[in-house]
Amino acid sequence: MEKILDHSNWKKVLTDELELKGYSRKTKSAYLFHVGKFVESKLKPREFLLSLINNKKSKETIRVAGFAIKFYLSIKAKQNKEINNIILKTPNLKRDKKLPIVLSKKEIENMIISTTNFIHRTIIMLTYSSGMRASETINLKWEDIDFKRNIIHIKLAKGNKDRIVMLSPKVKKALNHLDINKEGIVFKTNRNKKYSLRSIEQIIKKSARKAGIKKNVTPHTLRHSFATHLLENGTDLRIIQKLLGHSRPETTQIYTHISKADINKVKSPIDL
Repeated sequence: MEKILDHSNWKKVLTDELELKGYSRKTKSAYLFHVGKFVESKLKPREFLLSLINNKKSKETIRVAGFAIKFYLSIKAKQNKEINNIILKTPNLKRDKKLPIVLSKKEIENMIISTTNFIHRTIIMLTYSSGMRASETINLKWEDIDFKRNIIHIKLAKGNKDRIVMLSPKVKKALNHLDINKEGIVFKTNRNKKYSLRSIEQIIKKSARKAGIKKNVTPHTLRHSFATHLLENGTDLRIIQKLLGHSRPETTQIYTHISKADINKVKSPIDL
């Protein structure tokens, strides 16, 4: 293994390629971490992944580590064709096919009501009403909101794609009370700083607890709820796909498995 692969400049090689491919900061950080651990271990890819399994790491951690190592090896493969054999022998761990957690409309309403901090309440309202990712919410700028046309222009979202989502009249009213100047980042902390992803997660978890919700609520739960509620209300799946910014329709189709619209049409045998 060591005769084939030279790890001496792994960090620069990996960083440069991640930058060229335009990967997100989160992905870059994850790939650098996992490849660093892989290089440090001096193990072969399969052995390294097995060590993660033996150490009871989560399936998602192992899965991301596998992708990171394959990405790194693919860069090295351009320098040495023998590495292609190593890549082919490195397995992909399948993602667990878990259905996303979805809140009812009443639970969402209770979360909003129980959130006394006005900025925090507006963050929850906007995230749910538009289906925006947490990263998109914290990076939203006033110039991206078209108050006349009632739309929000999300710029360079996941996959470096722009998309348009709706601006709810209720959220519009809340935003108009948020900032007089309406310049720069929309949501700012008491220290006039941009919120971190961690802060948004804590805000939403706290609101869920105050609302008496026992489910594991995250910012993405609001996004899942947005999509599911639209589907239950009769919105076409292709429109939901565009609003969410999904590249493939298969990604959006998961919401057909958790929508109660069709389930409610079927009577349980006990009620027949």
